[in-house]
Amino acid sequence: MSIDRTHRGSGEMPADPEDLLPEDSVLSLDEYLDMHAAVGQRTRYEILYRLVHGGKMSPTELVSVMEIDDSTLHYHLNRLVDVGLVEKRQRTERGQDGLYTYYRATVFGRVTITEGVDELIQGEQEFKGMYDSSAE
Repeated sequence: MSIDRTHRGSGEMPADPEDLLPEDSVLSLDEYLDMHAAVGQRTRYEILYRLVHGGKMSPTELVSVMEIDDSTLHYHLNRLVDVGLVEKRQRTERGQDGLYTYYRATVFGRVTITEGVDELIQGEQEFKGMYDSSAE
């Protein structure tokens, strides 16, 4: 993933946020925003969090650890797959229970969680001090 950070060295941000994207960006600004909107929902965030920090998981494993019903899980998994944060994979050989389907976070999913939401949550103490009006 290539990020053009040259504008930040000068301290100036582009007038149009679309200009933040490198010329050869693989995604559009709208696609990046769709990813963030998708993970902004609690259940989808938790699914992605578990896949990033716990590794690939089957729908059965996700239903079990999250204690949600199968249809709710699949609804949210489909949204995460649609925006490119999660990918659905199948083991090609058949086991006794048929094909084994599992989900795993994509690179965009990992970055969205680890360098986005997780980092924001973990930085709460620093942010609290920056915006604490009682400290003035």
